[in-house]
Amino acid sequence: MKKRILDILKGRFLVSEDAVKNWRFIMFLGLLALVMIASSHSAERKVHEISQLDKKVKELRSEHVDLRSVLMQLKIESSVAKKVVSMGLVSSEEPPKKIKVIE
Repeated sequence: MKKRILDILKGRFLVSEDAVKNWRFIMFLGLLALVMIASSHSAERKVHEISQLDKKVKELRSEHVDLRSVLMQLKIESSVAKKVVSMGLVSSEEPPKKIKVIE
């Protein structure tokens, strides 16, 4: 048991007669480590992208609310009346009349 641990620590398992098996396994573990690292980087990139998109959505939502309130202000009758005075249009003093068609 003690000899096996010393052989592992000294690296003799890499140069023994059946070292090809050990090297294959070590290469396999290295490949798995590379795949795991690449997967981790990909996940981090996606999390960062989701965070940026979430910030953009919040910004666009607040801009939408702001523009909607501005539009509501522009649609008010008194606001429209002030804008069209410069064109020479005024609101009518008489209320609208109903036209009845008799056949």
